[in-house]
Amino acid sequence: MRMPTRSACHAAALVALIFFMTGPASRAGVAQTPAQDVTAAMQGELATQVVEGCSSELTQYCAEVTPGEGRLLACLYAHSDKVSGQCEHALYDAAARLERAISTITYVANECRTELETLCAEVEVGEGRVAQCLKDHASELSPGCNQALTNVGVQ
Repeated sequence: MRMPTRSACHAAALVALIFFMTGPASRAGVAQTPAQDVTAAMQGELATQVVEGCSSELTQYCAEVTPGEGRLLACLYAHSDKVSGQCEHALYDAAARLERAISTITYVANECRTELETLCAEVEVGEGRVAQCLKDHASELSPGCNQALTNVGVQ
């Protein structure tokens, strides 16, 4: 199996983070469960992690770039041959956490499809409301859905 090159990994990290560089920023932290990675992605912590990890690159190469719509990531990508190890790590780590968050959401959605359609169909998505709905109906959940919530750290 051929391993991806460093530049391919770096490019993938940049592309994966494009949608989270425009979100609200909050204090970055290290997530320990898949559910915490989802929360970090939704609250903009991953973007903050990249901004903090790449602050010198953003200042040096991207100071004239208007933030939003992935423009800062595009700037970092344009200067990817010059980014520090710290910046590269911040990008890689944030991309890995984002991938884990997406996998978590997909896993729970697949395992809890029936419950989401019957018990939580009217719940507005966001701010943990759907997860809370599933918790509120814990006694009505299928074994597979219950296990999925346990596996990702929601229950």
